[in-house]
Amino acid sequence: MLLNTIKIMARDLYHNAVRAALEKDGWKITHDPLHLPKKIIGAKLEIDLGLQKIIIAEKRTEKIAVEVKSFIKPSIIHEFHAVLGQYLGYIVGLEKVESDRVLYLAMPQNAYEILTEMPIFQAIVDRFNLKLIIFEPKNEIIIAWIK
Repeated sequence: MLLNTIKIMARDLYHNAVRAALEKDGWKITHDPLHLPKKIIGAKLEIDLGLQKIIIAEKRTEKIAVEVKSFIKPSIIHEFHAVLGQYLGYIVGLEKVESDRVLYLAMPQNAYEILTEMPIFQAIVDRFNLKLIIFEPKNEIIIAWIK
């Protein structure tokens, strides 16, 4: 029981809002969380969500993983730097386990708007080819996909 409580507490503040928004957008949750095997990665890594969507017109399945972040700490840029390190680690882990799955970082719209005012943010997004999902937590909707 205590272990389950700890696991639930470790979820991001907006985890359920992002999950609901992605489901509204037609995505099927396949993992919550998506575990990357310790025997392959060398450490226990869990990405918040694994999802898939069948693209009927193209007769293919698109698979993504989503790491959800709230950006509620006092310094948004310091939090972004920490998130970036986690994101890059997950990219490398996914390449070893599920190379066909694309990783996205989900962030609330207000955090994205603040970060986009900082030139370093866009430079980092471009340099590392970050994939972003911008969401509005209150209404549980996706505002933008930035690929």
